[in-house]
Amino acid sequence: MRKVITYGTFDLLHYGHINLLRRARELGDYLVVVISTDEFNWNEKGKKCYFTYEQRKAMVEAIRYVDRVIPETNWEQKRTDVHDYDIDVFVMGDDWKGKFDFLKEEGVEVVYLPRTPEISTTQIKNDLNK
Repeated sequence: MRKVITYGTFDLLHYGHINLLRRARELGDYLVVVISTDEFNWNEKGKKCYFTYEQRKAMVEAIRYVDRVIPETNWEQKRTDVHDYDIDVFVMGDDWKGKFDFLKEEGVEVVYLPRTPEISTTQIKNDLNK
């Protein structure tokens, strides 16, 4: 079984998120999605989410491409997650290109997928504020 992992906040879930999850799942047989907790988003990223971690987790778990959802509580856990969950492929959006290449040293393939260009959570927030 080929296992894939990806990370994100997944606040204001939209079709760009769904595209990313679908394409990530196409790279393997089992998809683990790691969602940033509310505390991690606020303390490390300076972001406040509209939906709580538990709400975001429930939404992502309902997506058919997703097999498991776990919390992200710190930047360093990526290195241990790939081992703890026996991951073969690490996937992120291409806006992170090169940032996680160090995981190749852990024996996983690192793939940066193109974002869906016409949509983003930031864009949704900006459009709603107009």
